[in-house]
Amino acid sequence: MKRNWLVVMLTVVTAILLAACGTSDKKEPSSSSNEGGNTNNEEAGGEFRIGMEASYAPFNWTQQGDANDAVKIADNAEYAGGYDVQMAKKIAEGLGKELVIVKLEWDGLVPALQSNKIDAIIAGMSPTEERKQTIDFTENYYTSDFVMVIKKGSKYEKATSIQDFSGAKITSQLNTSNYTVIDQIKDVKKQTAMDSFPAMRVALEAGKIDGYVAERPEGISAAAANDKLTYVKFEEGFDTDISNTSIAVGLRKGDANLEKINEILKGISEDDRQKIMEEAIHQQPAAQ
Repeated sequence: MKRNWLVVMLTVVTAILLAACGTSDKKEPSSSSNEGGNTNNEEAGGEFRIGMEASYAPFNWTQQGDANDAVKIADNAEYAGGYDVQMAKKIAEGLGKELVIVKLEWDGLVPALQSNKIDAIIAGMSPTEERKQTIDFTENYYTSDFVMVIKKGSKYEKATSIQDFSGAKITSQLNTSNYTVIDQIKDVKKQTAMDSFPAMRVALEAGKIDGYVAERPEGISAAAANDKLTYVKFEEGFDTDISNTSIAVGLRKGDANLEKINEILKGISEDDRQKIMEEAIHQQPAAQ
């Protein structure tokens, strides 16, 4: 009787242990499947974190609301708008990712990219040979030309050549290839580079400078924002590589998304790009 009872107990215990092992075996694949699912979601979805100054209108700027399809800036109550933002939205959509805008100082963009704080730079950045030493670039997503922003009624209003500005006080934006081309003007009085276009506009109107070198969108923007300013389109302009008047998406070296982003950009026609720029110029805050 005791032996039979012992046999029964052993049978019950064995059944319980086998059931427990079976349950454990079933859970392991489920756990692996969940982990794999998360990985797949990150590849197909996830965030596309792009860095910009949000102070380089009409390419990018900061505003208070979400008007004109602006995007909220990460960890910030403000929003980013502009040409770069609209192009970034198209790229993020093509990648199947959520667009996240990270506002950074210009000098901090490349370090943030290299340290994986952002996934790309979409900030009106030119793909210069110097920058290509540290990061990769996509195909250009906008190409412009250099103009000289001046005060209406000045002696430079009828200028057609950069040499018409010989002896003039000229500047441009800090840490850009726009500043270096000033040296091509004979006997130019090259002024200290400035942080922003609004600062240059104020200096120009006050007579502290005679003009500043910028790309055409800024010339249009300056004239639209201040009726005392205009810009000169040159017949004999600056000698510069096209990379200095073009902008592209900056990526980490060897980024696997490079070709995919190039394909997305190829799908945006030149007419659409110009339309987006025209809208950005029209929509930008007047102060910028």
